[in-house]
Amino acid sequence: MSDGKKMTSSRRHHLKSLILQIAARWLEQETTDLAAAKEAYMAETCPAPNMSGDQAALLEFCKKLYQSLDKIDEDRYDNGAKVAKADKEIEELKLKVVELAGVKKPALKKVRMSADSMLQALLGGKHKVTMDLRSNLKQVKKEVKEEAVGDWRKNIEDKADRKKMFETS
Repeated sequence: MSDGKKMTSSRRHHLKSLILQIAARWLEQETTDLAAAKEAYMAETCPAPNMSGDQAALLEFCKKLYQSLDKIDEDRYDNGAKVAKADKEIEELKLKVVELAGVKKPALKKVRMSADSMLQALLGGKHKVTMDLRSNLKQVKKEVKEEAVGDWRKNIEDKADRKKMFETS
């Protein structure tokens, strides 16, 4: 392949099928290994019960079983708590990663929309709400000051009087 030749499709399919066959064999081997390990663990930790004997021996055997069940339940609870703690820590670390990377906000598009159409979009089509905001506004009339162009001396004198008024108080 180093000389630049391309692989034919039949060769590629043949190699792919070989890889899949090997992977299938590995999966089968893994499942048999797991079953054997489970069988060995069960034989080691849970021997076959001996049901022969008198009632006192059977009661003692039941007590031992209940004690082992309690221990197993405690271990399961502890392991569940450890897993929950680790999951919480993982979530916190994921949030920290997102915070450090920074969330890029998409550029918002300008949308020209009236207040009525906004309310209709928010509340749904069945609500009929009209909101004419301009009708609620006060009408303000702007006063136009008429100033004489040549009257600048009087304007300066008015400001000087105002200045004296603030200085005396």
